Amino acid sequence: MNRVYRIVESPIGPLTLVGILDGDAKDSGTSRRAQAVLQSIWFSSSKQDRTLRPNAKPYPAPSDANLDESSLEDAARQLDEYFRGTRREFDLPLEPIGTEFQRRVWDELSRIPYGIAISYRDLALRIGKPDAVRAVGSANGRNPLPIVIPCHRVIASDGTLAGFGGGIPAKQFLLGLEGVDIPSSLNQLAMLSDR
Repeated sequence: MNRVYRIVESPIGPLTLVGILDGDAKDSGTSRRAQAVLQSIWFSSSKQDRTLRPNAKPYPAPSDANLDESSLEDAARQLDEYFRGTRREFDLPLEPIGTEFQRRVWDELSRIPYGIAISYRDLALRIGKPDAVRAVGSANGRNPLPIVIPCHRVIASDGTLAGFGGGIPAKQFLLGLEGVDIPSSLNQLAMLSDR
């Protein structure tokens, strides 16, 4: 497996994009630019390589040998568009590593619309596991693709901003960028739950 990295600047600090290079493109001998499948995004302050894979060896640190500007170009461009306010959804090949339950939570996270925040409880209800709020919160916290899989759109039931790999100020920035009015989002959810 050929893992590649790209570091991109963002308003919330440097982000390290981690991808797996498409072996077919790399080995085909064609002039087609090889694109990587996005596997994770690390914040400059995170220790995600250990929290996401607690029993695994840490990923090697990015080095000149595996920093690759071109193969993660689409991911970098789409993140830039998101931060500029011109992109609301991502269209990237993704390969997050996680359990079946985590992937189910991450799939549901991907369905939360831009500009809307929901509670961990509501996320648990949406996946049909109303008693699994803590497990849902844990899966949310282990999301390897923050921003692209929008775990920042999940907040505590009382409206507080709980947990985020990039820190609460980054979560607050992302929600603000999307124009999220937290009390309004919670009121909308309450109305939907009453139906």
